[in-house]
Amino acid sequence: MVLRKKKKAKKSDHSSELGKLKKLKGQIEGVEKMINEQRYCADVIGQVRAVRSGLLSVEASMLETHLKNCVSEAIRQGKQSEVDTKIDEIVQIFRQSASRGVRI
Repeated sequence: MVLRKKKKAKKSDHSSELGKLKKLKGQIEGVEKMINEQRYCADVIGQVRAVRSGLLSVEASMLETHLKNCVSEAIRQGKQSEVDTKIDEIVQIFRQSASRGVRI
């Protein structure tokens, strides 16, 4: 019988998102400046939507990484209860935020 070392679960690396978040931070500061300067409402809203879009992009990227790494690793290891837990966590996050925000 050959004993195999159990692989340690690899943590997902989200460091690539830091650059995007830094850019978004700058955009948010820009929105703050626009408000302080009493810029035209529609221009400010446009910038707010751009920030929101950027955050959604970060969210989608992190979700993809989570599914490809964390969830698929649990599947490969045959840990169905862990798979179910990870999926339930994601579903709960999206359910909690589904009704937030302006929808037109």
